[in-house]
Amino acid sequence: MAISAAQRALYGHLQQVIADQRVLQAFLQVPREQFVPRQFREDAYEDRPLPIGHGQTISQPTTVLLMTSFLQVREGQKILEIGAGSGYQAAILAEIIGPKGKVITLEVHKELAVFAKKNLHSYTNVQVIHTDGSGGYSKEAPYDRILITAACPTLPQHLLHQLNKDGILVAPVGDLAVQTMVRIRKGEEPEALGQFVFVPLQGKYGFTSSTQSL
Repeated sequence: MAISAAQRALYGHLQQVIADQRVLQAFLQVPREQFVPRQFREDAYEDRPLPIGHGQTISQPTTVLLMTSFLQVREGQKILEIGAGSGYQAAILAEIIGPKGKVITLEVHKELAVFAKKNLHSYTNVQVIHTDGSGGYSKEAPYDRILITAACPTLPQHLLHQLNKDGILVAPVGDLAVQTMVRIRKGEEPEALGQFVFVPLQGKYGFTSSTQSL
């Protein structure tokens, strides 16, 4: 796959931040411009979030890759992502887990779920589901990893029972102004991994309820 000059330039920056070579390789394999609305494609390789509609954003590349690194993904794992957005994070995860793994990504906004499905059509190891994902997705549990890509008002302890014995959950937790990225290994104390800013989680366990729209 051809790498554009803009993608190559951003890759040079990411190499200074991300140590995991599998994560960096996934960045090169996934064309971010295909996961943003057409009017923002020229900005796809700027290191900043971009709007995708419904008050949601595709996170800046550095944030996506840091979260992926925090999750410590392995080939063949089953991963639950809460907040599909445009599908970009799911594509990065899918590249790392390979054909024997599976990503289940949940999206509360119907139009974004449709957008993500379209963007991820070539990934046979990703399933996009339109639902209130704030409570997880018990039908496919247990998971090796759970990733929440929206700000959580409280530590998502209610999701730990959907993890495997050695599973890991990563989520931004805090108020609407700023959140602390937290990694929870099942059965251990949570780790704080720095401050970030995300759009708010919606649904039963989020800041706002969107279940009426489902």
